[in-house]
Amino acid sequence: MLRGSFQLMKSLNRSMILNKIRLEGPISRAQIAKDTKLTPPTVSSIVKELIEAGLVLESAQGESNGGRKPTMLVIHAKNFNIIGLDVGPKHIRTVLTDLNGQVLAANKNAISLPITEEKLLSLMKKEIEYMLDSHVPNLDKMIGIGVGMHGVVDVHKGISLFATNLQLREIPIKEELERHFNMIVKVENDARTMALGEAWFGNGNGINTLVAVNVGNGIGAGMVVDGKLYHGVHSIAGEIGHMTIAIGGRRCSCGNDGCLQTLAAGPAIAELMEEELKAGKESLLSGFEQTNREIDAELVHQAALQGDELSIRVLEKAGTYLGIGLTNLIHTANPERIIIGGGVSKAGDFILKSVKETIQKRALTDSVKQTEIMLSKLGDNATAIGAASLLLVELFSPETLD
Repeated sequence: MLRGSFQLMKSLNRSMILNKIRLEGPISRAQIAKDTKLTPPTVSSIVKELIEAGLVLESAQGESNGGRKPTMLVIHAKNFNIIGLDVGPKHIRTVLTDLNGQVLAANKNAISLPITEEKLLSLMKKEIEYMLDSHVPNLDKMIGIGVGMHGVVDVHKGISLFATNLQLREIPIKEELERHFNMIVKVENDARTMALGEAWFGNGNGINTLVAVNVGNGIGAGMVVDGKLYHGVHSIAGEIGHMTIAIGGRRCSCGNDGCLQTLAAGPAIAELMEEELKAGKESLLSGFEQTNREIDAELVHQAALQGDELSIRVLEKAGTYLGIGLTNLIHTANPERIIIGGGVSKAGDFILKSVKETIQKRALTDSVKQTEIMLSKLGDNATAIGAASLLLVELFSPETLD
């Protein structure tokens, strides 16, 4: 049997009570019984199990309604750990969190290209082993491991079907990591894990229909509807980076031409800047392309911060293309809020201003033009925290039960 204390929770009533305590704690047993329509003896019995398992704590006493003061219940968040991995095209970010999504430790390592399936899995194992050896004194307090993998993922089998930027297919992530660590492993697309992290702990908390867009070396989106991730029939919902924006445009890593990510992702920003410099445009970066260091989106952003007009225009142009993609997304999914994360989002207002202006010009109705657009609250660790949240969904959500 796989290690993971939440095996105890595989009961509709247990998950319902646990989630009630998570959302509304401190809360009394009597209030739980009233709200869930479960009998007081059932609630008391299950709460006893949860306390014995270390998932729930008795806290201070509540207000009395004439009788004895009730004992209040809270989640014992710091008593358990989850590891979340963000496996991107260039780096693996790893976090160790508690049940409140609080990051207790974080690490980042580069992925050397080209890479094989075996080497990638080995790198993932090393990152997990580092966290376990350095920061987890008791493996029995581990809930499990979540992986946010870029590209197309079969979430049921935990297989990376196609990691476009790594040019790898059919990677059995769940099977291999569960066998190696004897822990429950959940695997999801990176943009969807970012959306989940934002829904649980970031700027999407309390929002019914949320889209999170991960803009880095590629572009992907994740949609959360009523607290649940939307996958589509073949698990490719949200692959907006491969939405065709310019017929006959640049060749994308997916094999098509003119995809959104060839116009607005990090490498596209760097390419556009290099083209402008080669054309003789003036910039703080003039001549930089002749040095040993490559121009990248981060460098363009740094120049923009120093007032470089060409860098600002390049970022604004990328924001315009991203705005076109997001307008198409709004017309298709009509979300309440869109959150932009990933490395390119660090360009902040240079990107966001032109994104919003483009949506204002192109969206169909006045109400749609007001769709909220904001940056990620969780920063660089958004996807890794989202990956950890995959286990929290399993632990707290009755809907995940078979």
